[in-house]
Amino acid sequence: MNANGIVFHLICLVLVFSASIATQAFAQIYLVKEMNSEQIRGLDREKTVVILPGGILEQHGPYLPSFTDGYMNERLTQDLANAIVERPRWKVLVFPIIPLGAGGANIIGEKYVFPGSYAVRPSTLRAVFMDLAIELGEQGFRWIFVVHLHGGSAHNQALNQAGDYFEDTYKGHMINLTGHPLAFEARRDEVFKLMSEEERREDASSTHAGLNETSRLLFLRPDLVNPAYKNAPPITPRDAKHRLEIAKAEGWPGYFGSPRLASAAFGAKAWRIASSGTIDLALKILDGFDYRQPPRRVDTTRAPEPAPLRAFREHIQKMERQQQEWLKKKGLE
Repeated sequence: MNANGIVFHLICLVLVFSASIATQAFAQIYLVKEMNSEQIRGLDREKTVVILPGGILEQHGPYLPSFTDGYMNERLTQDLANAIVERPRWKVLVFPIIPLGAGGANIIGEKYVFPGSYAVRPSTLRAVFMDLAIELGEQGFRWIFVVHLHGGSAHNQALNQAGDYFEDTYKGHMINLTGHPLAFEARRDEVFKLMSEEERREDASSTHAGLNETSRLLFLRPDLVNPAYKNAPPITPRDAKHRLEIAKAEGWPGYFGSPRLASAAFGAKAWRIASSGTIDLALKILDGFDYRQPPRRVDTTRAPEPAPLRAFREHIQKMERQQQEWLKKKGLE
C-alpha cells in the first residue's frame, strides 16, 4: 500500500471510530414515549437525567409562530442531552414537549385575549409539574431538568416551586434550568455585544419578538418566520413606563424592538452563546454545584410587584372564581 493509500485508510478508520462514538452517545438518549415499562425500569436512577421540555403557546406578533419558545426548548433539549451523554455512564430520558405555560407577553398591556396566546394559570402549571414530580420521584428518579424557556415571572415561580416540592419530598434534584439566573439568559450582555450601538438603540434590549428572538427563529426554523419581518416598523420603548403604554395601546402588534434587524447569522451566534450558559450550568449541577445558593431564583426576590402582574393576578382570581362557580353549580366540586 502506498503512502496515499495508508492516509486514506487512516482517515476511514477515524471516520468509522467517530461515527461509532456518536452512535454510542446517541444510544444513551431515550424517548420515554417510545419505551416500554421494562426498558424504563432498567434505567440507572443515579445516572439518568430526565428532561422535561416545555413550550408556552404565546403570541409573538405577526412574524413569529406562537410556539417560538417551544422550538427553542426543543433544540436546547437536544443540545443538553447530547452534552450529558458525553459523560461516561450517563443517560438521558426525554419527555415529549409539554405545551403549557403561564403569562404571555400580552398580559403586559392587560390584553388577556390575544390570538396565539393559550396560557394556563400559574397554579395549573405548578400542579402539572408537581404531578410529574410525584410520578418520577415515586419511580426513583433523582435528576430532573426542566427546559421551559419563557421569561414570565409567574411562570418561572410555578416551575421553581414544583422543583422545590420534588427536592423536599424525594431528596433529589428538579431544576427549572432555563429559569436559573446562571442559565440561558445569563449571557445576555455577550449577545448584546454582537449588536452595533445603533442596533441596540433601535431594538431597545427587547425581550419579546424583536431582533434577538426573530434571529433565533431564522436560525432554528426559518420556514416559520414571516418574510415581512424585513419591513417591520421598530417599536422602541424608552423605559418600562413607555413599554406599558405601548402594550396597552389599541393595535399593538405583539412585539417590542426591531425584528427588521434580525438575521440567521446573528441568531446562530446568539444561540451558541446563550445555550452554552444552560448546558454549562447543567453539567456543573451534575458535578455537585449547589444551584440553590445566590444568585437566587426569581421566586426568592422581594421587589414590589409591577402593576401588570397585579392586574394579571386579579384576572387569574376571576378565572378561578368563574370555574369554581360552574363546578359548584354542576355539583362537581
